[in-house]
Amino acid sequence: MAKKKPQAKGIIRNKRARFDYELGETFVLGIVLNGRETKALRLGHGQLTGSYVTVKDGELWLLNSNISGTNGIPIDETEQVRTRKLLANKREIKEIIAAKQQGSHIIPTEIQTKGKFIKVKVALGRSKKLRDKRQTIKQREDDIEAGRQMRNTWR
Repeated sequence: MAKKKPQAKGIIRNKRARFDYELGETFVLGIVLNGRETKALRLGHGQLTGSYVTVKDGELWLLNSNISGTNGIPIDETEQVRTRKLLANKREIKEIIAAKQQGSHIIPTEIQTKGKFIKVKVALGRSKKLRDKRQTIKQREDDIEAGRQMRNTWR
């Protein structure tokens, strides 16, 4: 009997978030979805690029996230980018609201579909200035160059 391959973690990341924001404290929150959206996310058909979290009437809402269907899972275009409610306890909501009032942004960084529930990882962050982004690019290029130098010395 053949061994089953371990499934990769079901994580959908917002790769742009680390580049555009200085991320701080993170929270893992639940999300309200319907069945088609749940199945599409488990298959990896979601996108967080350009999405953000807002506070409305003491509740957290995820805006601009895209969950696209496939041939077997039809999702209307209006439902693909609809506003979705995030689930958190009162203490977490109070902390997030307080940080928002101090000028922080609430950025969704990843969707975790590993276990029984689907969770959204949200981070508090501040926008980076253009010079900070340039420093990030320079640091990344320096790390790549250092790795090349290390590989060349081993040969």
